[in-house]
Formats: sequence, structure tokens, C-alpha cells
Amino acid sequence: MIKTVLAVIFLSVLAACGRAPDLVGIDNAEKPVAAQKEAQRRKIFIATTREASEVVGVFYSSERAPELGLASVVVSIPPTHVVGQLERPKNLPPDPATEFAVIEPTVYRSENSFISTINGELAKLPPKDRKVLIFVHGYNNTTSDSILRMAQFVEDTGFTGVPVLFAWASAAKASHYVYDLNSALIARPRLLETGQILSRTNANSADLFAHSMGTFLTVEAIVQSQLAGKFNHAGQIGNIMLAAPDIDLNLFQTQLSYLRKSDRNFTIFVSNDDKALGFSKRISGGIQRVGAADASQLEPLGVTVIDLSEIDDSTSGTHSKFAGSPEIVQLLGNSLKSDNFQSGQKQSTLVEILDGVPVLSVLVE
Repeated sequence: MIKTVLAVIFLSVLAACGRAPDLVGIDNAEKPVAAQKEAQRRKIFIATTREASEVVGVFYSSERAPELGLASVVVSIPPTHVVGQLERPKNLPPDPATEFAVIEPTVYRSENSFISTINGELAKLPPKDRKVLIFVHGYNNTTSDSILRMAQFVEDTGFTGVPVLFAWASAAKASHYVYDLNSALIARPRLLETGQILSRTNANSADLFAHSMGTFLTVEAIVQSQLAGKFNHAGQIGNIMLAAPDIDLNLFQTQLSYLRKSDRNFTIFVSNDDKALGFSKRISGGIQRVGAADASQLEPLGVTVIDLSEIDDSTSGTHSKFAGSPEIVQLLGNSLKSDNFQSGQKQSTLVEILDGVPVLSVLVE
């Protein structure tokens, strides 16, 4: 017990020392984003269970809001950006020539205005690209953290649709694991509400990508929707991708038991060297986390497993290999474009190699 407490304190100190500043809405007066013609710009829509904040750069705080908030930002991606890296400023204001910047924070006062703006973005795209990507961040994230990570992920994968961030009320403190867990549970109906709002847009389909504790929230919401008899009736949900799932393995088995076999089109990214999930396992009674499980443990569940254990070039550590490894984000990008994650398994047990990464697909009869 003492070792666990010391570990939490140690992680908290590291997080406090290493946390980069919040930067939403902070432009550079001497080098404004508008003047950086070579920078890429991504409009990201936000649905959030966080309370709005008046603190400069924060936009939305770690406090839980009673209602769903709707917003958007524009992220400037520097022309020097390297795939797999997140060039986040350590000091403010950001330099858009070499660093990410987040400008134009906009709050929508109604669902209709939010939907109308998304439809405006969809109308700019060719029909084949008129889809949305819902990104659910993980534990220990600020609003700035999640916006920047989604922007980097969208840029590096080459996703051509409209990105939507679901920002739940993480405390963004390593010592507040239980607070985050409860915030994720509280956010379940709001994630479903977000899906209902997006179903009213002109998007042809939606892909879902969740990370860490965000996968727990996502799967819980899917189960809640299934129990209500409403899950994916319109067939608009495409890929469901879970990166480093921070879910009790026994719980995950139970969650999947509520779903029809045809609805278990989950692609799960695991890594047995995930240090964050090792910590989560220790404070959760020693139960294996899905994101650190062996493929053989997940095989009976009828999901697709991509094992990232041998990937060692991630600039984002062992817990965020999906974004920090150039080969993985490119693999994800190719799969999102070709929809091969949902192409269907060809045999009862199928092991493939994609760009040197082992993929195990299992079809439960």
C-alpha cells in the first residue's frame, strides 16, 4: 500500500513538472497564425462534459458540467511537423512556424448551430470523405492535451473527414485516477447524446477512436446503447478503434457479452510494455488491463488485435504508441481510408502482418 501511495505521489510530481501550458485561443502577436501561410489548419469540433473556464488558454476546465457543451477550435500545424511527433510549445505564445497553436475557440449555443457548422465543413468535401471521426481521449488529460493530440493524429493519419473531439472531465492529475474513472462513468449518456447530434448531420458515416480510460467510457456507452436497443441501428458507425484500453479484462469480457457478434467490430491496440497500464493494474487489484493483455487472452472475444509490443520508436511513450510511432499512424491512416478494419474476417483465426505489425483477427461462430 505504501509503495502504491509513493508511486502516485511520484507520478503526480512528474506530471506537475512536465505539464505543458494550456494554449487554447493564444495567438502570437509578433508571429500570428494567419501570417504563417505554410502551416496546415484543422478545424476540430468539440463535445464536452467539462465546465467552461475563463482562465486564459484553458477554455474548458476539469470540473464536471451538468449539460453537454458544444464548441470548435482551429489548430495550426507547423510546416516543420514530423509524423509521429507533437511539437507542443513549452512556453507561450506558440511559434506557428515550428509549433502547434490553437486559435478561434468558438462556443455554440444550440445544437442546430453546431450541426449547421459541421454540415458546412462536410459540404466542402467530396462525397466519399463526408464522414466524421469521434476521438475520445484518455486519463490525465487537459482540454489542450486532447485537442493537440487529436489534431496531430488527424494530420498524421491523413484523415480527410470532419474530426470531433469528445472531451470528458479528466482532472489532468496522475493522483486523481478515481476522479477520472467516475468522470468517465458520468459522461456515458453525454457520449450517446453526442452520437445522436452527429447522426443529424450530413455525414455518411462515423469512425470512433478512443484511448486509455476513454475506451472504458466508450465501451460502457456502447453497452448502454445496446441495452436500450438503440446501438447502431442506422448502420453509420464504421471502425471502432480502442488504443491501450484501460479496462479490466474480466469487465471487458462481460461488456462484450451484451453485444451481438456482428457488433463486435472492435480493433484493439495492445502493448505488453505499456507502463501506464502496468500502474493501472497495480492500483486495480492486479487484474490485467485489456491494453496490456496477450493476444491469446483476447482471441476468444472475436475482436481484431494489433500488437504494438515490438514498436520502440514512439515519441509519446509506451502508452500512446498509436500517435507517437510514424509507422503506426500511417497504418491507421491507410486503414481509415480503405476501411479495412471493418472488411470482415475471412476465417476463424487469421494472423496477418501489416507493415511489420502482427494483426490477429478472430471470428466467433
